[in-house]
Amino acid sequence: MYPDEPEDFGQPPPSRPELPPKPSMAPSWVLLGFGIGVLFIWMLPRSEIPAAAGLEPAPAPVARTAPQIAVIEAVFAEWGSAASWENDVTEVALWSSETGSYSQCFQVIRTGGMYFFRSIPRLTRPVLTRGVRDNSPLQFTESEAQRAERIGAKNQETWRALSEAARNQAAPPSQIPGSR
Repeated sequence: MYPDEPEDFGQPPPSRPELPPKPSMAPSWVLLGFGIGVLFIWMLPRSEIPAAAGLEPAPAPVARTAPQIAVIEAVFAEWGSAASWENDVTEVALWSSETGSYSQCFQVIRTGGMYFFRSIPRLTRPVLTRGVRDNSPLQFTESEAQRAERIGAKNQETWRALSEAARNQAAPPSQIPGSR
């Protein structure tokens, strides 16, 4: 060492004191984004449309008159041949000119050639769509089992027709009448 040289000349410089780690800026940006979103929602104009805007308003309730058993008996005597029975029970809806729809619903019970009618609030079975005339004042129902059986038979018939058509197209030309 030289006389005018400082004592700490050959030693490494003192290290800086360690600073605590800087906190992340991500939470600040998230909070700022949330605050701006809240502000924009708050600034939107208020809508006068009710919360269920996608739904159509329910029709005004029509005062239903008490079902007249004599009327359903007379109409069923004329049109009841299209009824679909399961365990001697069926359901029908009677056309109401007051409401313009099939709004008077009845359960019909068949016992020994006699019919008994009971008023019900709504039909609980699927509506019958085949074998009923268009101008019928009654809407008939069928059971789920009857509907499944009818649709199954229709699907089998359709499948059979498609299979036969495919077989006829796949036949060699020598088997087709009129070919050489």
